[in-house]
Amino acid sequence: MMRMRVFARRRNFARGVLLSIQILAAHRLRTILSVSGLLIGVAAVMIMVAIAKGADRRLLEQLQAMGTDLIIVNAAPATRVAGRPRQVAVRTDLRVNDAQAIVEESALAIASAPVINHSVVLRRQGLNRTTGLTGTTADGLRIRNIRARSGRLFDDDDDIDQRTVAVLGPVAASSLFPEVDPVGQELRLGKLRLEVIGVADPRGRDPLGNDLDDFVAVPLRTAMRRILNISYLHALNVQATSSVQLEALERDVREILRRRHAMRSGVPESFVILNQAMLLQSEREATAALNRLIPAVAGIALLLGAVGILTVMLMSVRQRTREIGLRRALGASKKDIRIQFIVESAMLGAAGGAAGVFVGLAGSWAAAFLGGWDLIISWNSALFGFASSMILGVAVGSIPAARAARLEPIEALRASW
Repeated sequence: MMRMRVFARRRNFARGVLLSIQILAAHRLRTILSVSGLLIGVAAVMIMVAIAKGADRRLLEQLQAMGTDLIIVNAAPATRVAGRPRQVAVRTDLRVNDAQAIVEESALAIASAPVINHSVVLRRQGLNRTTGLTGTTADGLRIRNIRARSGRLFDDDDDIDQRTVAVLGPVAASSLFPEVDPVGQELRLGKLRLEVIGVADPRGRDPLGNDLDDFVAVPLRTAMRRILNISYLHALNVQATSSVQLEALERDVREILRRRHAMRSGVPESFVILNQAMLLQSEREATAALNRLIPAVAGIALLLGAVGILTVMLMSVRQRTREIGLRRALGASKKDIRIQFIVESAMLGAAGGAAGVFVGLAGSWAAAFLGGWDLIISWNSALFGFASSMILGVAVGSIPAARAARLEPIEALRASW
């Protein structure tokens, strides 16, 4: 007897589910409108999470392209004296031996490299290219994550001998050598001939939007003596032992340089220090703001979707009064009626959640394509959106389900005529 009752309940449930599917399919417009709110909510959550994660990964990639665990010491802009033309663009206090002193005096620095930066015009067979000149050491190339795609990078011997060799960024290489392999070719920089010994791997752009692939790199002494004829540096690149030591290393570097250049308290420093960790923190604040918006957007959209389902289900109860009366007259219990309407509401929630996941996947792909970063799908947000839609469907469906179950057969049949 017990098995027969269980079988009858399962059969009634299956019939209720089938009937719900038929009813929802018969009223397609109403069904679509009721699930559209949940669709938008789930899709919005997935797309916003994908954008936040994609932007965060892109930021990390851009910082790694600049160098790993890096502090950049730039020479401060030169002071302008009233009535006199400014002879140099930056202060001339930084020297080559400052880089070695930082490594020797700070246990937090594993490497330091002097840098010369200047804008130059490269020429080759009628082609001209204005690009950035970088003069540095072999360690400087390694610190800035510059690797050879073809050919080789210059080494310490090239620097000591002041050889006129150059490594081109891929953008400069493709512009000056559109049809031939640059390695082994010559460039003109003023009256100086440079032999291209390598082309660097592409690195993209830094977080400030600067192109990291449009440059020509030469040995430090070549840049200082044979190209610019200067004795001072434009920058120092310092690599920390780990990312957590960047702030402490910045304090060490500031103290070492102030002591070496006998700077008095209250006097403006002749250098400006850029901390990679601070840059990462400032850039991530925008991502954090987006992350804070996600719960609010998701909550509002899902709430609107739930209200839509509730409205549609209440209208459905009113329109199906006769059906409810017939089912009750033929033996359906209040529980059967309640379950049927809850199942219908849950189906609407599931349909909205599933459609939202599909639209969210398409929207995440579009955002990644337009943003130029890797596609990152947050399956946790997709699962959360789908589960939330189902739960909301069941929760709001319980209200019209209870109203439908309270209808008495005679009253329902009488009201339908």
